[in-house]
Amino acid sequence: MKTILIIEDDESIAELERDYLEITGFKTEIAQDGYKGLELALNKEFDLILLDVMLPGKDGFKICQEIREVKEIPILLVTAKKEEIYKIQGLGIGADDYIVKPFSPSELVARVNAHISRYERLTTVEKSNDNDKSSIIIGRIKILLKARRVYVGEEEVKFANKEFELLVFLASNPNIVFSKDTLLDRIWGEESLGDSSTVTVHINRIREKIELDSSNPEYIETVWGAGYRFNI
Repeated sequence: MKTILIIEDDESIAELERDYLEITGFKTEIAQDGYKGLELALNKEFDLILLDVMLPGKDGFKICQEIREVKEIPILLVTAKKEEIYKIQGLGIGADDYIVKPFSPSELVARVNAHISRYERLTTVEKSNDNDKSSIIIGRIKILLKARRVYVGEEEVKFANKEFELLVFLASNPNIVFSKDTLLDRIWGEESLGDSSTVTVHINRIREKIELDSSNPEYIETVWGAGYRFNI
């Protein structure tokens, strides 16, 4: 049975979420302030977190960011704020989805099911005998880390050094949005001249090599105003 953590200070909303989730077969646990919610999220195992944005103690954006630093778990932000800037902010710090109050219980359950199913299709990682990660397999893409080879389907595709490193970084951190500046710093580091257009060029080259249709990418998604994420 899947377990959902509900971090929500409005008792009536929390109970509504709990009731509909439990009716459809989930177990739930509720925290009504930010600090308690963060403590539970970091110290217990859950299959998904429903996270209110406006919370006493610590707001949902900060909680999401702190969870994402140490755990890869579906996080669905719940808020009354409809402005797009809040959605971009939430996705930019690692949230998987954003649902605006008021919402129908059936929509909530559908999104929870969709995100849990998505995470269950997460990267299949093969390990060598010494437990080091030796490959990443996502859909039709297979990345051999030690050999520095990439296969799309049965065909090996050649990658330049920075293209390979960028692909590995994104594929190793699926469903997390990274800004161009973050990617520039993580992949190029001191070699960077501070021009984030370098990232755009490399993303486009990677898409041409791994996507069936690079103009409508399946794997590397552009989150407008925030950056890029590797979808699974």
